[in-house]
Amino acid sequence: MTRRMTAAAMLAAALMLTGCSTAAGWEAMRAAPAPIGSPAAGFAPATPPAPESTHSPAPGSWDDVKAPAGYRVVLLTVGDDAPTTTLVDAVQDWAAETGADLRVVHADADMIDGAVEAMGMNPDLIISAGDALVDPLATVTANHLDRQFLIVGAELAEPTENVTAVDWTGAAYRGEGLGTASAYDPASFTPERAAAAVRAGVASVLTGQRGIVLWMD
Repeated sequence: MTRRMTAAAMLAAALMLTGCSTAAGWEAMRAAPAPIGSPAAGFAPATPPAPESTHSPAPGSWDDVKAPAGYRVVLLTVGDDAPTTTLVDAVQDWAAETGADLRVVHADADMIDGAVEAMGMNPDLIISAGDALVDPLATVTANHLDRQFLIVGAELAEPTENVTAVDWTGAAYRGEGLGTASAYDPASFTPERAAAAVRAGVASVLTGQRGIVLWMD
């Protein structure tokens, strides 16, 4: 507990220092934007999902949910391996398609500093791509519940209400000593699956279905 509180204090101080470097037009946090459209039947379970639970949405049930133009997104990424590159491409393609205002933070030098930089930009959503970010985000996200995170192709072992994840067989890295799933398969990170994961995850955040894992198989 003490270590987490210390981390929270350090992160808060760092966020104050980064305030002067926010992207133009992103000077302050804003109320969560409303989605355009509604999900189809099967996107959400019959009863509201419990925190940290896993739900498998019906394929394509998220297709009619769009982010409003100008939706502020920071892509937080680490590494240049093939799975991560595929996820990064999927996020960038989604942003171009929807008119989202996308900024990218490469956190290879220091992942905690990268996460702080991303939060300091005041986005509506931070999307994480890269397994190495899982453990740093486990510390950061729990101390900043006012920031929304979407983790694609991995998940936190104990996510808080502000962390939504999208996973599938072949992915599901959870960090914290749990390591790579036995079924991990880099070939499962296809452009089609990554595109669907990004769209489903964003739809889940926009519609208020947060703090859970969407399972895409």
